[in-house]
Amino acid sequence: MRILIDVCVDPRVKALLDKHDVKTVREMGWVQLLDSPMLQLAAPQFDALLTIDRSIEFQQNLSKLGIGVIVVEVPKNQMRYYLAVQKELTAALDEIRPGQVIHVRVEQ
Repeated sequence: MRILIDVCVDPRVKALLDKHDVKTVREMGWVQLLDSPMLQLAAPQFDALLTIDRSIEFQQNLSKLGIGVIVVEVPKNQMRYYLAVQKELTAALDEIRPGQVIHVRVEQ
C-alpha cells in the first residue's frame, strides 16, 4: 500500500509502516500546500493519508478524491502514542478503501 504521512504527524511513524511504500508530505515537497491541493496531488499517487487532523473529513470531500484517510487520535504527537496504537493502525491500513475515513484512537 502507498501511504502518505501528513506534515502534522511525527515523521518517525514511517518506521512503524515498513511493510508499505511510505512517503511524508515533506519528502514530496508539499509542505507549503493547503489540504485540498495536497489531497488532489496525493490521490492518484497514494492509497491512504495518515493524519492527526481530526477536522479533515469535515473540510474535504474525500469520497470524490479517491484516497483513504486514517485519522490517528493521539493526545500528543509523540512516538510513544503511535507505538501504543501500532496494531490498530496496521489493521486500519489493511481495511482502508478509497474515500473512507478510519479513526484510530489511543486508549488512555
